[in-house]
Amino acid sequence: MRRCLELAALGAGRVSPNPMVGAVLTHENRIIGEGYHQAYGEGHAEVNCLNSVPEEWRPLISESTLYVSLEPCAHHGKTPPCADLIIKNKIPKVYIGCLDPFAEVDGKGMRKLLAAGVEAVSGVLEKECAFLNRRFFTFHKQKRPYVLLKWAETGDRKIAGPDYSRLYISDPLTNRKSHKWRSEEAALLVGTHTAIYDNPSLTNRLWNGPGPVRAALDMELRIPGSHRLLDGQAKTIIFNAHRQEEQGNLMYWRLDKNEDLISQLLSALYTLKMTSVMIEGGRALLQSFIDAGLWDEARTITNESMTAGAGIASPSLSNEKWVRTERSGADTIRYYFNETIRDL
Repeated sequence: MRRCLELAALGAGRVSPNPMVGAVLTHENRIIGEGYHQAYGEGHAEVNCLNSVPEEWRPLISESTLYVSLEPCAHHGKTPPCADLIIKNKIPKVYIGCLDPFAEVDGKGMRKLLAAGVEAVSGVLEKECAFLNRRFFTFHKQKRPYVLLKWAETGDRKIAGPDYSRLYISDPLTNRKSHKWRSEEAALLVGTHTAIYDNPSLTNRLWNGPGPVRAALDMELRIPGSHRLLDGQAKTIIFNAHRQEEQGNLMYWRLDKNEDLISQLLSALYTLKMTSVMIEGGRALLQSFIDAGLWDEARTITNESMTAGAGIASPSLSNEKWVRTERSGADTIRYYFNETIRDL
């Protein structure tokens, strides 16, 4: 099952809104096939695992044991049901990491296997398997995307100059790591000030992987048309109070300024099947999610040797549970979870 998890993680950022899944087929304690879900709309882990079995070993499939990190699907989606594939190949025993919370599965795959006489056992490294797919589980259980907060701060806890001017805080090595994080999330969201004063691209340029859907909260449509977010080079959502339309890669999504904006944002992203969103600033937007208690994970990057004096202060986390700290070049990265939201 640990090998299943290693394989599943290779699909990070490429399979959303599907979960990451790995599968391993063994015969007499020898691995004869393995696979993982590589891209949304393509073969699931079980399919790729069975397809990987060499021709001379294929007669062994009906005598083998399958390990899969998430319950095999039982419904027709982009691909046929994997539970049917297992039954068709007469695999006698299946070990499952955890059950799938998606309403179309949610125990149905397990029941289908048992009804067909397959010896199916679930709960193998269950917590680890659920944690790997915490974005997928949050999306289906809480009906909102997984919310990851991220910001860089100086040693005196400033994230921007007093006039919102950009501070170049992060080490080049950390910048690469930040782009790797981007490749793992479905959407990336900034506020109006960040969009205007930083003029970010919000693309993944420093890591070999997909880029997230770009998004900005710009209620009064203040972002200049010449700015990078409006260049049409990547799928972009502008949340605003005035327009609801789509123009090529650019989508305008209207929010009601008289209602809670954070709840509306998360509801819209859920409707758009964004299983996760990374909030990259600035302070007002980040703090709004913190104050609402609607965040799951936070990563803070601190350049301890840099001070700004006057400037925009960093957000203040609440209900945070420190997980670990690591060094990245000249920076210190701290990882936190919201200790009040751990129901996977």
